[in-house]
Order: sequence, then C-alpha cells, then structure tokens
Amino acid sequence: MNSAFDLDAAVTGAARAARTLACASSAVKDAALAAMAAGLDAARPALRDANERDLAAGRESGLSAAMLDRLALTEVRITAMAEGLRQIVALPDPVGRVVSQGLRPNGLEIGRVRTPIGVIGIIYESRPNVTVDAAGLCLKSGNAVVLRGGSEAIHSNRALARVLAQALDETGLPRAAITFVDDPDRALVMQLLKMDDRIDVIIPRGGEGLIRFVMENATIPVIKHDKGLCHTYVDRHVDLEMAVEVALNAKVQRPGTCNAMETLLVHVQVAEPFFRAFAPRARAAGVIIHGCKRSCALLTPTMGAAVVPAATADWDTEWLDLNLNVRVVDSLEIAIDHIASHGSNHSEAILTADYDRARRFLREVDAAAVYVNASTRFTDGFEFGLGAEIGISTNKLHARGPMGLEDLTTTKYVILGNGQIRK
Repeated sequence: MNSAFDLDAAVTGAARAARTLACASSAVKDAALAAMAAGLDAARPALRDANERDLAAGRESGLSAAMLDRLALTEVRITAMAEGLRQIVALPDPVGRVVSQGLRPNGLEIGRVRTPIGVIGIIYESRPNVTVDAAGLCLKSGNAVVLRGGSEAIHSNRALARVLAQALDETGLPRAAITFVDDPDRALVMQLLKMDDRIDVIIPRGGEGLIRFVMENATIPVIKHDKGLCHTYVDRHVDLEMAVEVALNAKVQRPGTCNAMETLLVHVQVAEPFFRAFAPRARAAGVIIHGCKRSCALLTPTMGAAVVPAATADWDTEWLDLNLNVRVVDSLEIAIDHIASHGSNHSEAILTADYDRARRFLREVDAAAVYVNASTRFTDGFEFGLGAEIGISTNKLHARGPMGLEDLTTTKYVILGNGQIRK
C-alpha cells in the first residue's frame, strides 16, 4: 500500500479509545457533544469555504445534481448538524440501562444491561453531515468510530473532523475516539474491511456499488444501509386533496434522498381524478413520469404531464432525482405484491381513509418504516426524535430503520451471586 495514512495505527488507537469511552460518564460525553455543536457554529465560514472547494471539484468532474445536493453544506444544514448534537445531549444515555432483571431459585440475580458495541466503522459517500451525525451518536453511546468519507467530500470532512477533535481535546476525551481516515486512497477501504480484530461492525452509507463492495469484501459484520426504492399507494378510499399533497412531498421535497418516493401506485378507481390534480403540479416541479400503459393513456398532454413509457428496469431503479415511476393497479393486493417484488424494505406508504385497509397494509408490507397517510420523507432519525441517525438500516438483524443511540449498543448479562456453585 502506498498511502501515507497509517490506518493500522489509527484503528489500534480507536480500539484503545473505545475502552476509555465505554467508561466515560454521561456528563463528560454530553460536554463533548455540546462543545462540538458550539464548534460547528463558530466554524461556519471555514466549513462553507471547505465545502465550496468540494462543490467546485464536483461540478468540474460532472457530479449529478442529486450528488451535488448531497454534498452541499448550506447554513441550514450546518444549523441542523449542531441542533442534532444538542438533541443527542438531551437524550438519555443508553449505556448501563437495565433491560431485564430477575432472581433465580438458587439466589443468583441475573440482569441484562446495555453496553457499547466497541469500535464502529462508517464508510460513506457524499454527505459530509454523516461525519457529525455518526460521531455524535457513537460518542454518546460509548463507541469509538472510524470515519471514512468519499473523496468528493474530503475538504468538508477534514474541516468537520478538526472541529470534532478540538471538542474532544477541550473535554479530556481521547482524540482517537473519533478517527477520521484523512486519505482518499481507495485501497484503505479494503484494508479497513479486514480489520475484524479491532473493528466490531461496519456501516456503509452510499450508492448500490459501495454497499455491494462492502458486503462482498468485509470480514466484519455489516449493517446494510441499502438503496431506497420507496413506494406510495393511493387507495380507492382516499381524500384526493391530501393524497396529492403527500405524494408530491414524497417525490419533490428532496428527491436525492433514500426516503424519497420512487414509485407511485394508484388504484384504478381514483386514477383519473388523482392524475388530473397531481400531473400539472408534478410537471411544474420538473417531474418526469415513467408510466405503465394505463398511466400513459390517462396522463394525456391535456393534463400537463411529462410522461414516458416505463421500461421494465424502471421499477427497480432508485432515481434519486425528479423521475417517478407510476403504475395504475386494480387492487390493494396488487399494490402490496408490487412492493414485495420491487421494494428495498426501506419505506412504504398507503394513502387511504379506510381503517381496515390501512391496518392490512401495515401488517403485510415488509419494510423498515410503513406509513399511513404521511410522506416517506419522514424516515429520518432527526424527524423520529433520535437527535440524528447513523443511517437507515434495511437489515432485519440487529437494527432496522433509522438507527439512533440504542441501536449502537448491545447487551451483556450481569450475574450477582453469594458463593453459588453449579451441581
């Protein structure tokens, strides 16, 4: 390896720091988080300057509009990062929380308590806010973190890492508790994925290619944060005005995110009136509809829709932009089957006024987040009251959905006795 960055030494330092952090008091951890939030506020000009270097390089290299949106550190997003850290301070510390406790007939008192996982590796692309969100959540939950961001955000991440390191210094916690891999050399990712002797779990956040690469090469357990093929189903029993507002929000509010709607399913009995209200506003927002045959027949130019026939591959495409798949369906059953065939177990929604059909959708749809009469854009740790999120897990084991503090802990048994022996 030709990299100047000593990853082996850095991860060894993180493993040592994890032992210190696991025993740190809530007060010390909260003080560090508060210092990080204050540091972000103070460093706004430097953060914006560093981010502009990344954005300029991204525009020059031809990054898509969605990627540039993910990369941008606006004033609003810096404020959100700082606020997220302050929300984490306000949350209860999960470390040491008693999950269960009981007394055995032989006098042994057996309990389960929450404990940090240890060292968490985060490999991510584009979004520099992940640097802060991941660091804050790992710190509060007593874990050391090794952060490896994408080369497209290297200047932004370096600037953020300096703020985080300063906060650790101010509060007496080891700098290695938040280890930033300050080298874009891709060979370091492969090396990182093999460090199962010191890293306890890897969490990849990014495109399908990154997720697949990590899954195929890691010798460390992986919590997968896969693509978001999110659906919204407009039922035949529905308030059409509400349905139009929710569907538009799910697609256009921020289309480059994994919780944005990629496919809209509409019951045939309400398709025509729904499209008549939805299509002009979708076109005004820049949405291009990839429609099934019946959608294309109904979404005539007189409705003001921009429509192209959907290709077979479109139903499995995470657009991350203003393209939208639309299918007219004959029943709730067909909608659920479509989601089962093409969804990524991320976020799915039904818009309906029928209680029984809503309950059936909640029961039968297999996803990390299932909604009734609300936008899938809410699948987010901040919106769920977690302060921030380490990501949105599409795994079924250990954690699922937006991952907050509790999801970054495991449990251990604590057994108290007074001389018992097994016979």
